[in-house]
Amino acid sequence: MSDPLLTIIIPTHNRPKLLLDAVQSALEQTIEDIEVVVVDDASTEPVQLPNHPKLRLIRLSTSRGGAGARNVGTEAARGRWITYLDDDDRLFPHMAQVSLETLEKTILPSPVGVISGIEVVNAKGEVIGKRFPPSYRSRGAHFFLEDLEPGKSYNTKQTLVVERETIRQIEGWDERFRSRVHSDLFLRLNLICALVGIETITYQLHAHENARVSRDQLLRQESFNCLVNKHKDLFEAHPKMFARFLYEHARISFEIGQKQAGVWCLYRAMKLDPVDTFSRSISRDRISAIFRQFKMKT
Repeated sequence: MSDPLLTIIIPTHNRPKLLLDAVQSALEQTIEDIEVVVVDDASTEPVQLPNHPKLRLIRLSTSRGGAGARNVGTEAARGRWITYLDDDDRLFPHMAQVSLETLEKTILPSPVGVISGIEVVNAKGEVIGKRFPPSYRSRGAHFFLEDLEPGKSYNTKQTLVVERETIRQIEGWDERFRSRVHSDLFLRLNLICALVGIETITYQLHAHENARVSRDQLLRQESFNCLVNKHKDLFEAHPKMFARFLYEHARISFEIGQKQAGVWCLYRAMKLDPVDTFSRSISRDRISAIFRQFKMKT
């Protein structure tokens, strides 16, 4: 096969049934000039995929995690442009076409990446949410640490389409992270690459009950701390958005039973921006109770 225009990279680990659906959605793109590269990150049972001229499978004998598998896929990609698909999610058929058309029409100087909308579905296939990216982030900006327009979401990072060489220029995905891999990548990427957001939904994210790295309690906290420490200067230069970032981490920490981590992040958010943090969805009574508990422990 000659070099394609776009490579769709799918890292996978122990999700054989979900993977087949993801691969099928990647192969059903409305443009022909693509390839799909699946990186099996040392699954217990080696991945089995049907033969297809646009499909390649790379098997790792030792697990390198999601970031490492993405790096392997990036190096193996033949396309000028690349995108990444989680093995438990799906692409809509027009994803490649609308993304590449946007990149072709842009008058912005290279490098430029594009991000698009996400549809969130539950285990029954019911749509439970939609997310749309900010319309534009200039080169030299800091993505989710910048102010966000109403109705937009930074949680659309999975839809990124960008030149392979741009990802290589920022030295790929940081393999120290098992969670927060996209957050770290975009803080480094946006420094050298403008990002254009489009309103079209191109990606279907499944909110299922299977294991997710982002919900692994130990990995989640380790990666969060690693991210904040790695980009300490950037976070401190954006106190309002840093406070919101801390608040969201605290909120999910409470949801999954990590109360100590939640209290600490909420405390830090309150110190940075007490008014905004206090006005969010955690009730005032609960905040007061949390801080009383925190003071008793300290």
